[in-house]
Amino acid sequence: MSRPTLDRPAQGVRHARLVTLLGPAFVAAIAYVDPGNVAANLTAGARFGYLLVWVLVVANVMAVLVQYLSAKLGVVTGRSLPEVLGERLSRRGRIAYWAQAEVVAMATDVAEVIGGAIALHLLFGVPLVLGGIITGVVSMLVLAVQQRRGQRVFETVVTSMLGVLTVGFCAGLFFSPPDLGAVLGGLVPRLDGPESVLLAASMLGATVMPHAIYLHSSLARDRVRHDARVERRHALAAGAEGRDDVVGEDDVAVPGPPSPPVIRRLLTATRWDVVAALVLAGSVNIAMLLLAAANLPGRTGTDSIEGAHAAIESSLGPAVAVLFGVGLLASGLASTSVGAYAGAEIMSGLLHVRVSLLARRLVTLVPAIVLLATGVSPTWLLVVSQVVLSFGIPFAMVPLVRITRDAGLFGGFRNGLVTQLAAWAVAAVIVALNVALLWLTFTG
Repeated sequence: MSRPTLDRPAQGVRHARLVTLLGPAFVAAIAYVDPGNVAANLTAGARFGYLLVWVLVVANVMAVLVQYLSAKLGVVTGRSLPEVLGERLSRRGRIAYWAQAEVVAMATDVAEVIGGAIALHLLFGVPLVLGGIITGVVSMLVLAVQQRRGQRVFETVVTSMLGVLTVGFCAGLFFSPPDLGAVLGGLVPRLDGPESVLLAASMLGATVMPHAIYLHSSLARDRVRHDARVERRHALAAGAEGRDDVVGEDDVAVPGPPSPPVIRRLLTATRWDVVAALVLAGSVNIAMLLLAAANLPGRTGTDSIEGAHAAIESSLGPAVAVLFGVGLLASGLASTSVGAYAGAEIMSGLLHVRVSLLARRLVTLVPAIVLLATGVSPTWLLVVSQVVLSFGIPFAMVPLVRITRDAGLFGGFRNGLVTQLAAWAVAAVIVALNVALLWLTFTG
């Protein structure tokens, strides 16, 4: 009996259905609405009103391109960015590259655990250390879902949390909507003094998170493999109908690579996935800025999450403040789960060592709890985590842009000239801004 292949047009169309491919980008989008973005967005609105709306729009456009290239790598090559790098680097190079990526992943996790701990403290008065432990335990449960139920269920859980944080962060706009004319005026690029320049640089520089780049390629790769197995299983089952053939797991465990027509359909679906997810994440960030611009003009203390929460409560009432806290909690829980997942994929691709997600969760949770126990300001810890992330940006961005132009690896799907120029421009802007932020941070 001949095996059905994925090259048949009807099967290719079913394999690349848009709805079945939505999901990976929504998981990666969590990185763009993590607790580290909250204070920056609220501060921008409180200090400069609607002036910097355009910054978030530009940042979101850049993020769409970067995340699409990451997902494209996974779809076309069937490998993740860490796996491709692991194949190209020497043993020492792989270890060194993993070391910096691991530090970045741990710094990310510290920020997310702190965000969850702050949310629990604001909502229920839970001490920060205990809040960090609770955040870690809940994220372990979320990761257990991924290990036991698979990627699709994990994506559903994380996307649900994205929905919760969207409601929590945007609810205040329904109680006190912004000035539409002022919002449109904020789309015109302009700045107002050195402080606005620094804040705009911070918002643009924090556009891309390294772990989101590494992870998105893995998620897209796994989604293609999963759907290929499902498609092959259905095809084999249809071919065996009416006979005694049994479709076993071995028949569907290793699907062949998709044909070029199928890859093109997959990339079309991927573009929809990335645009939809990043538009949602960008809208949440803009909503936070608009909330502050409309209700917190001139308010001080919004540069910390606790101060922003207090300002929201005094201006909009306890109900909106509670919803904001719930959104912050969902953000912390989802982003720390995604961060741990990214760390496991980085280790697997670069070191060829697969570690349980739950073990990864425990390893990266310890530093966050220890730092919380020292009594150091959570806001200061968030700043430090962003500095560490800035160091990791070039190591993710530059290889991604170079690899997606590689004709030997991508063939006819490599980046075109316009895409490549845009990608290099985005990479240069983001890397330069992060270097500037590092210099400003260390020089005061």
